[in-house]
Amino acid sequence: MLTELENYYFRQSEPIQSCLLALKGIVMGVNASITHERKYQIPFFYYKGKKLAYLWVTKKKIQMGFIEDKSLQNPVDGIKPKDKYQSIIIKPNEDIPLDIILQNLDRLIHLYENKV
Repeated sequence: MLTELENYYFRQSEPIQSCLLALKGIVMGVNASITHERKYQIPFFYYKGKKLAYLWVTKKKIQMGFIEDKSLQNPVDGIKPKDKYQSIIIKPNEDIPLDIILQNLDRLIHLYENKV
C-alpha cells in the first residue's frame, strides 16, 4: 500500500508524474542528509531537519520552491522570523532546469552547513 506522500506522485497524470519523480530523484541525489516528507499535502525536502525545497502542481505546471529556513536569520527584538521562499515554474514537457535546481540546493546546503 502506498503512503500519502507516494500517492501524491502517482495520482498525477503524465507527463507531470514523470517530471515530479525525476525532480524527486534529483533532489534526493544531491546529499544523503536530505529527507523527504509530506507537509501541507505536498512533498517537502529537508536537509538535516531544516526546510530545503518543495514540489507543487499548479495549473498543469510544477512549482519548485527553495526555502531558506528562518533558523538562518539573526533574531531581532519584536520581529518574528519567517522562512524565505524562491520558486521556479517547471513545464513538464520541457527540459528540467537542472543547473538552476542544483545551484539553489547547493547554495542552501552551504548556508545550513556554515550556520551550524
